[in-house]
Amino acid sequence: MSRFSGKRVLVTGGAGFLGSHLCERLLAEGADVLCVDNFFTGNKRNILNLLDHPFFELLRHDVTFPLYVEVDEIFNLACPASPIHYQFDPVQTTKTSVHGAINMLGLAKRVRARIMQASTSEVYGDPQVHPQREDYWGHVNIIGPRSCYDEGKRCAETLFFDYHRQHRLRIKVARIFNTYGPRMHPDDGRVVSNFVVQALRGNPITVYGDGNQTRSFCYVDDMVEGFLRLMRSDDDFLGPVNLGNPGEFSMLELASKVVELIGSRSPIIFEPLPTDDPKQRRPDIGLAKERLDWQPTVALDEGLRRTIDYFDKELSGKA
Repeated sequence: MSRFSGKRVLVTGGAGFLGSHLCERLLAEGADVLCVDNFFTGNKRNILNLLDHPFFELLRHDVTFPLYVEVDEIFNLACPASPIHYQFDPVQTTKTSVHGAINMLGLAKRVRARIMQASTSEVYGDPQVHPQREDYWGHVNIIGPRSCYDEGKRCAETLFFDYHRQHRLRIKVARIFNTYGPRMHPDDGRVVSNFVVQALRGNPITVYGDGNQTRSFCYVDDMVEGFLRLMRSDDDFLGPVNLGNPGEFSMLELASKVVELIGSRSPIIFEPLPTDDPKQRRPDIGLAKERLDWQPTVALDEGLRRTIDYFDKELSGKA
């Protein structure tokens, strides 16, 4: 029997890209799922297939306000995650990370729930250590245009550990590295969705800088499996733990893969690199392997094929 069977599980940001996949998987594990979303970046279409499920409930709510529900476990995913969206209202982004964490931690304290924070590789900033290990404190510009997200997530981690130390709360902290797959927003500005949508439309593929900056890409199913294993882990393992695919690719390599898989004739054009854009990003997942027995299983080519198929249907109106 699954550890989640019969549990009342709250997923904030549950109608988003990652959250909707997590809700789906939790229902398959026998959980009673409460999906909370304010629909700033979440989309009801992501959870349409779940609305008639007898153990799924949807609540429109902004986590910057307190929430009074009875649950056993909480996955706190609420926060816009792409630069276009989190820079649209940077003050609200910080509030979502900080006030949202305070409110969800307060809820967890009241109902004695275990709670997981979806943190991010952005806490490492533009790293001076490569690959990034959990004991690296990061290199972050605290007043730059990305700071609302980077610093908001860093503060949320602080709050989680302080609630654990002060109130003995059962916490888990996952640092998510670039995740991709079906249900990404086509216009969210993230590199995989950008390249795929541009190539499918036959538009030029936009590469920022010289294209030699690198990222590591984790398919969404692998990421969700990491979340579940972290939440199932012993109480003495709090994290933070890196969850991501250690395979490292330059932006030019990714663009070439997308063009090849689609059979597109889209040319590659170059634009100036955005402020504070990290030059390298790759997780050291030794801790996840050791404590969670977790590592990604979906190769980039296979994950891209699934993602391309999704966007192809979306753009042609066949979804």
